[in-house]
Amino acid sequence: MTDLSHFPITKKWPAQHPERLQLYSLPTPNGVKVSILLEETGLPYEPHLVSFETNDQMSPEFLPLNPNNKIPATLDPNGPGGQPLALFESGAILLYLAEKTGQFIPKDAAARYETLQWVMFQMGGIGPMFGQLGFFHKFAGKAYEDKRPRDRYVAESKRLLGVLDKHLADRAWIMGDSYTIADIATFPWVRNLIGFYEAADLVGFADFKNVARVLEAFVARPAVVKGLGIPARG
Repeated sequence: MTDLSHFPITKKWPAQHPERLQLYSLPTPNGVKVSILLEETGLPYEPHLVSFETNDQMSPEFLPLNPNNKIPATLDPNGPGGQPLALFESGAILLYLAEKTGQFIPKDAAARYETLQWVMFQMGGIGPMFGQLGFFHKFAGKAYEDKRPRDRYVAESKRLLGVLDKHLADRAWIMGDSYTIADIATFPWVRNLIGFYEAADLVGFADFKNVARVLEAFVARPAVVKGLGIPARG
């Protein structure tokens, strides 16, 4: 069995099952991408809650695993060559797990790169823009009298939703008939935008019927239902 004791993170979050992939996360849009994919693949894993309320992400045990002090992060005891592999950044983790399990990413080279372009679309566009909209609409930014920052992110979020909606017009999923890591990356953020951020009316979500249709199919998947609550909040 692989010894993970030399990883500082295991001091704060001891592995009860060190033979399994270790997930350090929080049920946020970025965090649940990984728990959903793990549930979809059936790969055994052990989740650990990284609490922002107690600044776990800034702890000396967490930072060696992710110096960018964000979730999610993973530690796979059985990485390439049978050696442990620590990873951060949700997009990188999705790609790694998809390739490790041979699931939710096309085997055809061209389709694989097309899938990755949509993962990057989420990472570089949907995630940052929706997140900024949430700040200016729901959190501290909502108190700003100048609404130009909020409106900037509203406009960009609507534009991104329009791109996605047009793409989905004749597709069951982002890559067509196949459900992939592109969907797993994207739809937790769409769900968060209209749910937790309460921004459906602000962005005119009712106009994006294809996005709404695919979101409904996404949240109905049993692995998604389960993954959305992992790790369970204390």
